[in-house]
Amino acid sequence: MARLDGTIPGLYPRFAKGTVFAMRNGLYSLHMHMLDGVKGRDSGVIMLRDGTLIGGGPYFWSIGTYTMGDGTWKGEFTTNQHTPLPDPFARPLSGGQEVTSGFSGTYTDDGAEVFGTSLVGTRSLGFRATLKRLADN
Repeated sequence: MARLDGTIPGLYPRFAKGTVFAMRNGLYSLHMHMLDGVKGRDSGVIMLRDGTLIGGGPYFWSIGTYTMGDGTWKGEFTTNQHTPLPDPFARPLSGGQEVTSGFSGTYTDDGAEVFGTSLVGTRSLGFRATLKRLADN
């Protein structure tokens, strides 16, 4: 639920009209958690540059695009697994198949938060991710 000042608890604040932030090109840390009672999470790094995102971690890689404006952004990306999980009893949510995802959220000059949906076969899985800028590129 939004507060009187226009912010939503847990999200980056909305800024006064006329304040302009640009999603800065750079290297970001990424921490993602699945929603709706699905157990799953992932962490890695993501490079944002002029509307293109490329990222990954020890088991998965992603590539996609985004658009931004007025403190909000949205995009889509595709994720693939490059290395099997070390625990033979652990199963990736994707079942080893390519996954497409869409997201939207807010950003400041040093980070972002998004909510999105991943399509795994015929199943839709919600997620929340936070990004923190680590370095310019």
